[in-house]
Formats: sequence, structure tokens, C-alpha cells
Amino acid sequence: MRPSLKKGPYINVKLEKRIFAMNESGKKVVVKTWARASMISPDFVGHTVAVHNGKKFCPVYVTQKMVGHKLGEFAPTRTFRGHAGNKKR
Repeated sequence: MRPSLKKGPYINVKLEKRIFAMNESGKKVVVKTWARASMISPDFVGHTVAVHNGKKFCPVYVTQKMVGHKLGEFAPTRTFRGHAGNKKR
């Protein structure tokens, strides 16, 4: 079930404040976050956000096409190593 439209998108407040501060100062610093459910707003474009995937932080460079998606979509949590029967001799 989707979130209510009248409530608006969920954006982590702490993350949003840090991005706004970087936009005002003009600095480009990698921001670490655990907020995988946070939605990407247009203010995030051009910044690199390191999203935690449960084991490590995956750097995600935000582009215009990512606006409206969630940060967790771009930091995979599982590693596919292949099927057991596909061993090459």
C-alpha cells in the first residue's frame, strides 16, 4: 500500500538539513546515512550520499532521474554469486 499523498513524501529531517547546508555553502561532501526509506528530493541532485546496506556504506551519486525514488533502491543488500549448477570446468 502506498503512503498517503496528503502526508507528502518521507524525507529524513537530519539528512535534509545536511543537504540544505551543503547547498548553501557550495561544498560537496559525501553524506553517510542509514535512512534507506528516505525519498530523494530535487535538492539532493548532484550530491553523493553513502547509504548503509546492512554491512557497509554504498556511495550513491544522485541524478535527476532518481528524484522520487527511495535511497534504499540504489544500495543493494544482497550479492548474487550465481546458481549452484552453473560451474564452468
